[in-house]
Amino acid sequence: MSRHFRLEEAERLLPDVERALREAIAHKDEYQAAESELHSSMERIRMSGGSRVNPGPILALRVRKDSATKALTAAVERVEELGAQIKVLDIGLIDFPALYHGREVLLCWKLGEDGIAFWHGADEGFRGRKPIDDDFREHHRGNSPN
Repeated sequence: MSRHFRLEEAERLLPDVERALREAIAHKDEYQAAESELHSSMERIRMSGGSRVNPGPILALRVRKDSATKALTAAVERVEELGAQIKVLDIGLIDFPALYHGREVLLCWKLGEDGIAFWHGADEGFRGRKPIDDDFREHHRGNSPN
């Protein structure tokens, strides 16, 4: 059974989610930079015919890329362990599953927003975001009794 959150539960997790998201974004940027440098280095080697290559810098780039991959994976796993679903990592868009009028919906939050102020149906996505109103506050629920 999937975990469902009350708004208050999800908001309590936001500082930890935000920290892990920021780490994940930084590690993704590092991965992409290492990947780009590695690609450029390999292209220069190919263009020069591959003669007399110092493997040290290439190995260092691979280690850097691998380290960033492991750190990115760990940060994403921390977000998921908290119960959040990453929708778009680059902008820090996440959802927390909730129940509203008997159907699964998603509490929607984006990095930089003060709190969770929107929700949408599971099949609607970001464009379907609706403001959390009094009816939602009164009729949504999570797994824990409230």
